[in-house]
Amino acid sequence: MRAEFIAGLRARGVRGSMIAALLASTSLCWGTNGLAADAHSEVAIWPGVAPGSEHAAQREVSAPSLIGKFIAVRNVVRPTITVYRAAQEPAGAAVIIAPGGAFRFLNFDTEGTQVAEWFAAHGVTAFVLKYRVVETPAEDAVMWPAFAATMANTKALFATLEEDGRFGVADGIQALKVVRAHAKEWGVPEHRLGFVGFSAGAVVASGALLKTAPADRPDFTAPIYGAPFGEIGKLDAALPPVFLAYASDDQLVPHFVDAFYEALRAAGLHPEIHIYDHGGHGFGMRHQGTSSDHWIDDLFNWMVAHQFARAQQN
Repeated sequence: MRAEFIAGLRARGVRGSMIAALLASTSLCWGTNGLAADAHSEVAIWPGVAPGSEHAAQREVSAPSLIGKFIAVRNVVRPTITVYRAAQEPAGAAVIIAPGGAFRFLNFDTEGTQVAEWFAAHGVTAFVLKYRVVETPAEDAVMWPAFAATMANTKALFATLEEDGRFGVADGIQALKVVRAHAKEWGVPEHRLGFVGFSAGAVVASGALLKTAPADRPDFTAPIYGAPFGEIGKLDAALPPVFLAYASDDQLVPHFVDAFYEALRAAGLHPEIHIYDHGGHGFGMRHQGTSSDHWIDDLFNWMVAHQFARAQQN
């Protein structure tokens, strides 16, 4: 645990100023071996090589995107969760966050780390999931024009997304198992572990909701401008609560989100849906001066109403 780690440093005669410097400058990757994860540590979710990636040779790339102001992480082979512990402990809730990126990359800041920082500041421990995506060219100058060509034919893209996302969904399900297995060590409250996903990450989040046994499901799920992109089928009437959100000027996903909403309603469930008038696709934590800027406040208020989080004191 963090306190025990600090106590150990002090027992070795390390002074307070040096301890502070160590904590500020290092990321303590303690893994899933029984030690608590400190804030911002990165923890592998699979013991050894992730199933299906035994022969993967690509090298992970993390760099500013050439199509927008965000950090893109690509060619992920070693799936991890990065921990953002609640500023006020014990945490009122916990969430796993799956960034989007069409299963070609992960928008790791405006749909990942910035979301986690917001939640942590509001008493919710967050885990940013770095899940596996389709291999893309190592060079940015080659990758981004190829991605633009892919997005020019969205019909073909959506036709392959279920296959493209199978490793990502498996990583999401495994991340749930890892967080639950270490809930006590990481200060994660029982029965208040949610899954938030953006675009392709919403497929990961909804996959964890729909493809696991009832006892293994997240306690709530929030697909943001995304939903299952394949056949939904009949849904279990005992599914946990679902929060949906997208912008009406989004040109990519409204049909899929609406279909998921209607399937949930047909199952006798009561999902909450927010349709913002403007915001486009991929608004994440970007502030555009539109009502979609406040999606995370709406989600948090919904979590409080369902007793998944504690209301913040002014």
